[in-house]
Amino acid sequence: VLKKYNVDLFVSPDGYLSLNTNVPSLQVIHDLNFEHFPNFVKENHAKYLRKYFPMFARKATRIATVSEFSKNDIIKTYDADEEKVDVIYNAAHKAYKKISNEERETIKNKYSEGNEYFVFVSAFNPRKNITNTLSAFKLFKENNNTGHKLLMVGEKQYWTKEMQEAYDSCASDVILTGRLNVEELSKVMGSASVLVYASKFEGFGIPIIEAMKCGTPVITSNVSSMPEVALDAAMLVDPNKPDEIANAMSEIISNSTLRNELIEKGLKRSEFFSWDKSAELLWKSMLKILDDGKG
Repeated sequence: VLKKYNVDLFVSPDGYLSLNTNVPSLQVIHDLNFEHFPNFVKENHAKYLRKYFPMFARKATRIATVSEFSKNDIIKTYDADEEKVDVIYNAAHKAYKKISNEERETIKNKYSEGNEYFVFVSAFNPRKNITNTLSAFKLFKENNNTGHKLLMVGEKQYWTKEMQEAYDSCASDVILTGRLNVEELSKVMGSASVLVYASKFEGFGIPIIEAMKCGTPVITSNVSSMPEVALDAAMLVDPNKPDEIANAMSEIISNSTLRNELIEKGLKRSEFFSWDKSAELLWKSMLKILDDGKG
């Protein structure tokens, strides 16, 4: 196809390239989670990614990725030329914004029987730290006399026995919504007391920004890209310590000063990210290839 249409440049938003073409290419790599946590990916998929993505990275004329963390990871893991890798941050959909108290009550009545709730948003797989998130919520419930629920938005992509056991231990207070469209999800995010997003590994972590734009405080992990994205506008926790996650949940709920500070910092931090800015930087990456006479 590339030869047939005399293509000047091939842009791969998911990182897959042809190894049998001389057409210049811009490879987008979101993260290398499959290199660091291959057991979190289905075995055949992990084998394919770990075999071919180093080849794709060598083949690519340039690489774009979504954080400084991922850039450094690509350089180190694939021995890539630092000058070849551009950072283009992700952003959040414009639907994510603060909503009225009336809308919040409507959403809470719809999903959590009118109760305040924590929200988690992601595909359900081990990398997203489902087990420790559920264990942390159970600890929170044991240590706090509140009616808070845990709303988990997403699909069971890779559901394990450990996840099921953790879910069973607090199922009466956990609501699994399945996937939601962006308009509904933005309202669910904006109605939550806190976003709990203590993932084990991210190249960026878009839900962090989505929550911040909604004025929802964020708990996220102190590993990989998440500190870079959140800066001081979220509570950072060790994703491997459910008690630390639970303590952060308790602190935000009980400390209104901290809560308000996180909301204000989050709103300000979220302004840094926009898809318009991302599109402009991606275009500049494309022009670097074409202007170098390689297109």
